[in-house]
Amino acid sequence: MGDVKGTSQVLNNFSFPRVFQTFRMAIQPSKLIISFGALAIICLAGWIMDFSRTVVASPKAQGGITELQVYISNPDRLKSHIEYYREHGERRGVFSTLWHFGSERFHGALMESLFAFDMPGVAKNISDGFRAISWAIKCHYIYSTIFFAIALAVTAVAGGGLCRIAALQFARDEKPGIAEALCFSSKRFLSFYAIPLTPAGIVIFIGLFIFLLGLIANIPRAGELIMSIFMLPAFIAGTLIAVILTGTIVGFNLMFPAVAYDGSDSFDAISRSFNYVYSKPWRMGFYTMTSVIYGAICYTFVRFFSFLLLWITRWFLQLGIWVNNSNKSVNKLAAIWPEPSFMELRGSPVMATLNWSESLAAFLVYLVVLIVIGLLVSFVISFYFSANTIIYALMRNRVDNTALEDIYAPAAAGVKTESNATKIEPEKSQAQPKPETQR
Repeated sequence: MGDVKGTSQVLNNFSFPRVFQTFRMAIQPSKLIISFGALAIICLAGWIMDFSRTVVASPKAQGGITELQVYISNPDRLKSHIEYYREHGERRGVFSTLWHFGSERFHGALMESLFAFDMPGVAKNISDGFRAISWAIKCHYIYSTIFFAIALAVTAVAGGGLCRIAALQFARDEKPGIAEALCFSSKRFLSFYAIPLTPAGIVIFIGLFIFLLGLIANIPRAGELIMSIFMLPAFIAGTLIAVILTGTIVGFNLMFPAVAYDGSDSFDAISRSFNYVYSKPWRMGFYTMTSVIYGAICYTFVRFFSFLLLWITRWFLQLGIWVNNSNKSVNKLAAIWPEPSFMELRGSPVMATLNWSESLAAFLVYLVVLIVIGLLVSFVISFYFSANTIIYALMRNRVDNTALEDIYAPAAAGVKTESNATKIEPEKSQAQPKPETQR
């Protein structure tokens, strides 16, 4: 009996291999469809809003340097860059600028840093990603407010649905449909939507105290004395902000799964994630690092598969197309569809003059290639939510000693009521006297 318990304890301590189930879960068609739909809606909203074109960039002949690149490299030159190129430069959209910058930093963190075990490089690329978001909020706050509100609403529905599918599959090996998953996330839309807003609101509320104390310090003579008297509460408030920010940054990945697994509201989800992070921080870090490395390997495999798909299709097409385009400058297929590479799936554009039919064909081929790229990005989204759902279940098991199979089921209450009603009716019928006995 003791040997069985010891073996069970050892297996429980090595529960991290369950993270390796993520690829099989993330590649499911239902999850890819939800992820692709959410990605398409967000990109469409960004594309429509980019008609404003408020980002200032230098001309392409001078490198096409955007104000975001200047902000990252040398923030002190941002104002002069905008003032000089506002009339002599080009204009771009905020979303397209963020998309291209984020894509570069993502591949930099993955291909150039993580696989080379350059952890400072990984941290630098991630830090630049957060700084890019801060640039958008500071320099284009109206655009950012509208766009991030739309993106958060889409993420709340899609991300909640992905976590719910992953939770049911991991806990009970069930595979709910797309409609069932989206229905679950829609009913808890406010909980999912409020998850990133609640910590920010708490930090701002506590920070107002320190801000007001700073305003009081401007009063001559009395201000600095009042500030010094209330410095201890200010330090306590700063400590609370630091605790909340640390818990939010490290435990944010667990908040969506908490709602999907336990049917929690936003406050309970935040409380659970903070508890798990601060109770077992090293285990949380180990699970996260394992999923990141495994995810990088899986992404490389899926990206290679996507490249192979595009390259093979184009290679067989090239066997049958030997004529040049209408301008007789390059091969027709090279003009319509540039050859893809592993790092550039869309291919490097070939400068050529196209007629209307070739331009239309190039546009249609471009859309198909974008769908392939979109599915690749959808896999990353699906993997992210699936991996964090598994990590949440493992952390909950370690901290709260809750079984992995224990999951919130909304239909359980209705089933229980029906069974009770079935039991009650026979009791009532037995209580009535039979006609034969009365006679």
